[in-house]
Amino acid sequence: MRRGDLSNAEWVRLKPHLPKSGRRGGHWVSHRRIINGILYRQRTGVPWRDLPTRFGPWKTVYERHRRWSADGTWDKVFAAILADADAEGRIDWSMVSVDSTSCRAHQHAAGARRTAPRVQGKGARARPRQHRPDEGLGRSRGGLTCKIHLAGEGGRRPLAMLITPGQWGDAPQLIPVMERIRVSPLGGGHPRTRPDHLGGDRAYSSRRIRRYLRRRQIKHTIPEPKNQRANRQRRGSRGGRPAGFDKTIYKRRNEVERTINALKNFRAVGTRFDKRAYVLHGTVIVAAIRLWLGS
Repeated sequence: MRRGDLSNAEWVRLKPHLPKSGRRGGHWVSHRRIINGILYRQRTGVPWRDLPTRFGPWKTVYERHRRWSADGTWDKVFAAILADADAEGRIDWSMVSVDSTSCRAHQHAAGARRTAPRVQGKGARARPRQHRPDEGLGRSRGGLTCKIHLAGEGGRRPLAMLITPGQWGDAPQLIPVMERIRVSPLGGGHPRTRPDHLGGDRAYSSRRIRRYLRRRQIKHTIPEPKNQRANRQRRGSRGGRPAGFDKTIYKRRNEVERTINALKNFRAVGTRFDKRAYVLHGTVIVAAIRLWLGS
């Protein structure tokens, strides 16, 4: 085992959730070697063609990552890892925080084909689950960027993620991110979708978001910006009651920022090299899986 490879303990946790290997024709042989190659590229950010030969043909490594990103295999593995962690009591539901981070897109991330990609073996009309017509790329003053919106639990690991263009705002993406939190129990039953408490910065302060959280009975700590506070006070009784805010609880919002730092330690997450949004989604999911396996 070399630096960055899966340890024996991590492989034991991951192996039961992977597709069956050893099919006829040599299809999907040696999952561990291929996944170590994917993790090497995640950590270093090298082009796929520059992968060391110890991982096998670079195209085999790339194609397996692309296919599993397209057909939802990485999403299923991530959901299974979360279910195992919840059964072991390793998910801190007491405080879930939301935030986003911008990722600069490398020049190689631009120029994807205009035709929509297809999932192999799923029919002519099948599309990757996370396909976006805009490929999650947007322009800002810094050039081409994308944005990762995520919800992180108290243990500084991600629970749900969403890729958007870099110029998209944070507040409109809170509800889609919250809807992606689904941790199923191992014994069957309804998945858990609600944390005990939600934290966010002032970018998430809006009536729509607060109504959504109250309707779902989720306690939240989101500061109210000065302009919203002044507008509410100016309207008097019609402005409604002030939003509750606990400074002590709000201090825990740094947990999601530390989660983002852990994700962006992977070079292929901190800088976007993938042309397709669904491949980038798989890249971020693999990084999240590694964080959970290493806990």
